[in-house]
Amino acid sequence: MKGDLTALEEKVEQFLVFCQSLRAENLALRSRVLGLEEERQVLVDKIDTARTRLEALMVRLPEE
Repeated sequence: MKGDLTALEEKVEQFLVFCQSLRAENLALRSRVLGLEEERQVLVDKIDTARTRLEALMVRLPEE
């Protein structure tokens, strides 16, 4: 009986360690996603700026 209780305690401890590692990984992934979303927005803004400039240049080109 005592051996069963000890084994259960060990499994619960392993489970808690696993949950803690998952929380840490989840936090790291959330942070990474936030950084990637910010980077994506910067790139979208750059593309929009380039598109606007290109459209302005195309208007100024003479038609043939």
